[in-house]
Amino acid sequence: MPLADISPSWLKLLPFLDEAQLRVCAAEKALSLGYGGIKRVHAATGLSLPTIRRGIKELRDPASLPPADRVRRRGGGRRALEATHPTLRRDLERILDETTAGDPMSPLKWTLKSTRRIAQELARRGHRVSAMSVWSLVDSLGYSLQANQRTKEGGDHPDRDSQFRYIAFQVKAFEKTGDPVVSVDTKKRELVGDFKNAGRRYQRKGQPRQVGAYDFRSLALGVAIPYGLYDLRRNEGMVSVGVSRDTAEFAVESIGHWWRRLGHRHYPQARRLLICADGGGSNGSRNRLWRRSLQSLSDRTGIAVTVCHYPPGTSKWNKIEHRMFSFISTNWQGKPLETYETVINLIGGTTTKTGLKVTARLDTKDYEKGIEVSDEEIGQLRLRPHSRNPQWNYTIEPRGPDVMASQMQRDIQKE
Repeated sequence: MPLADISPSWLKLLPFLDEAQLRVCAAEKALSLGYGGIKRVHAATGLSLPTIRRGIKELRDPASLPPADRVRRRGGGRRALEATHPTLRRDLERILDETTAGDPMSPLKWTLKSTRRIAQELARRGHRVSAMSVWSLVDSLGYSLQANQRTKEGGDHPDRDSQFRYIAFQVKAFEKTGDPVVSVDTKKRELVGDFKNAGRRYQRKGQPRQVGAYDFRSLALGVAIPYGLYDLRRNEGMVSVGVSRDTAEFAVESIGHWWRRLGHRHYPQARRLLICADGGGSNGSRNRLWRRSLQSLSDRTGIAVTVCHYPPGTSKWNKIEHRMFSFISTNWQGKPLETYETVINLIGGTTTKTGLKVTARLDTKDYEKGIEVSDEEIGQLRLRPHSRNPQWNYTIEPRGPDVMASQMQRDIQKE
């Protein structure tokens, strides 16, 4: 089809026109070309035939043009996906939730599922959307797509994906019965004192905050060890800031404090607790002191404690990382952690648009390191490994009747 009579300079103008102007301009060119002009403009510009014909109608009947301040008539255009699929965003978040990770120093989240696979899963739930539409929605939720790769924490474990699915299954089961689900972890140890803190804050131009030139431990007031707990159902967190060592006793005492302070009030009918934790550190899957301390917690509260550990090399998938710790890091970036009071205030002042609330406390107890737990003590635990990945999933039952909760009631009254 000859296109020589369509000037290249005319085509160069088209990207600068809005939707209504482009439609009318193409219609005028089609009319000027005479017979076959609509198809020739369509071939040159890529505009659809109905669009060009609509522009011709608007040229011939100016009353059909949209108002001067609009490119379409009110109500025109395709409706937003969320208007035609009211449950689309909720279902998308559920699909992403199982394989979501995040950098604890940034609010960015990422997922290993491709947009094509997500679109297929949405289709099975009754939402027929394209992969491109999924990309737009996922991007608006603050996610980015990351490829599978090995990390510094370790390589991919063969049971990784099955463990992710099992954790998601357990979370849904506990939420269905109204029992609490918490995500726990230790944040990076910080020096307390007049030291540089990563990040930037607004200051008067030319007046940066002056801090010490060296980050020596000997110059610090002490160390801050934030052990956090995030309540998935309530979007609330509690951080215990330790001053000595990151041990299993410190970790379980932090969980116990949350239960005495908030947990028993929010979940008065709870008979069990699900803890999602990393596979190493003070709450590691092989840490004997962690298990013995959890048995003590179960005995004192009278509730069963179920633990699901994330596989090696997947700590960034722990919900607390991208739902709480990332925002704490953002809140105190560029602010020297001069005193423990500063640390507590900055953690407690962390909020998000989704309504996150965080409380913080200082734990001044000196926790002993290197406590040995004998085989005999391990044998006395009421620990039941799960059939699926028993090295990571287990439940600890109270060793006595429910009256043992009376000790916890006395602990609550002391708080």
